[in-house]
Amino acid sequence: MGDDSERGGDGRVRLGSRTGRWVIGATVLGSGAAFLDGSVVNVALPAIGRGLGGGLTVLQWVLDGYLLTLSALLLFGGALGDRYGHRRVFAAGLALFTAASLGCGLAPTPALLIAARLAQGVGGALLVPGSLAIIDATISRDDRGAAVGRWAAPSGAASALGPFIGGWLVDAASWRWVFLINLPLAALTMLALRRVPESRAGGAARLDYAGAAAVTAGLGGAVYALIEVPAHGWSPAAAVLAAVGVAGLVAFPLIERRQADPLLPLRMLRSRQFVGVNAVTLAVYSALGGALFLLTLQLQNTLGYSALRAGLATLPMTVIMMALSSRIGALAQRTGARLPMTAGPVLAGGGVALMALARPGGSYLTSVLPGVVVFGFGMALTVAPLTSTVLASVDEAHVGAASGTNNAVSRLANLLAVAVLPPLAGLSARGDGPLGPGFSRAMLIAAAVCAAGGPVAWFAVRRSVPVRGHTPAGIHQACQDPRTRRGHGTRAGKNVPRPT
Repeated sequence: MGDDSERGGDGRVRLGSRTGRWVIGATVLGSGAAFLDGSVVNVALPAIGRGLGGGLTVLQWVLDGYLLTLSALLLFGGALGDRYGHRRVFAAGLALFTAASLGCGLAPTPALLIAARLAQGVGGALLVPGSLAIIDATISRDDRGAAVGRWAAPSGAASALGPFIGGWLVDAASWRWVFLINLPLAALTMLALRRVPESRAGGAARLDYAGAAAVTAGLGGAVYALIEVPAHGWSPAAAVLAAVGVAGLVAFPLIERRQADPLLPLRMLRSRQFVGVNAVTLAVYSALGGALFLLTLQLQNTLGYSALRAGLATLPMTVIMMALSSRIGALAQRTGARLPMTAGPVLAGGGVALMALARPGGSYLTSVLPGVVVFGFGMALTVAPLTSTVLASVDEAHVGAASGTNNAVSRLANLLAVAVLPPLAGLSARGDGPLGPGFSRAMLIAAAVCAAGGPVAWFAVRRSVPVRGHTPAGIHQACQDPRTRRGHGTRAGKNVPRPT
């Protein structure tokens, strides 16, 4: 699509052309819906609990159902795009994501809402990797850096505005509109996508279906046991699914060893830095997921905040991260990755510990804002150099897989935190009333886990690792600017285009 005047010297579309503008519009709208959904649901959880019942267990599943299928299938979704065409898979993911969003918005029971969230995660796993992949495969190499910049700003704004939009929708209308808002966004995306040319990266001839099935079954069984057993005790179904989970997780690396093009190339695990940085990711994003989940419930159920006010309460964290990203990247370029990645988790852990002060009787300025601000600064120190450090830890043939793996780990960390932290802190399974002293215990546990990422980074990260600035489109998705890294990203689950 597009005449010769629209194309650059490499035969791909120029950013300023009509087709180039359609490409940016479609990818911004599609990824914006996914980013918005990632930050808009938290603030609606208390209203969902009041509307459908089921207590804390249902609220855990509302978050973890989406994260489960998204994290398990993220790498596979990228591989499908490489194999069958990025635009085609992106469109399929958007259609499934939209249909599932409609199902979420109309769900009359907790079970149907959770089922729709599981389907929404599958759609997201097809949608999320395709956004930057389309830009990478379609936009001329000379314009690709600017294209990613144009993509990142509105996508990041969608993530930052999510709590505000979600709170306003809950207070003005209903929690159901938190999901239904995806429908008009999807319609606009589909219109723009009609003008986007198809592309593919020449993926592997054989897709790793066995690996995808094993990791999905493994995570599904494990998460079911982690959420259901503390609330309802062991049952035959819980025992069977826990066994399936263990079997799937044990089988996954064995399957990957025998795959010609595995979802997770096991040779990457030989890099101490790659393993260490992903351990830091697991620690920090566990704190992020657990803290935001429980802080939102605490603000509304215990402190009496409205949904809108609760959404605004955590907004400074995202604003700080977006504002400081480039500056932290420049600092890390001079000092190396080790120092900021060591200090960042410790500072972020201090912020989570301060969130434990969000108890009845305290004001927002003294008991909530300090923790949110300190945590935001700590996350800014950590996230800015993290993606570059992951990419620098593997050879160029595996940077796409490394990036996709790190994204999956961040979502898995959120999933595990939401499943494990409430029972570990002794929180009630009711979920529709004050959290009590268990909230403070949960924050202190999350703070310790987060701070533990600092020493791990100190011993795992080489001081000389080159760190180049990048723009995080949202707190759950760090994306690397292709102008500032080496290597390529034509691999499953990438969030990183090839270099210019």
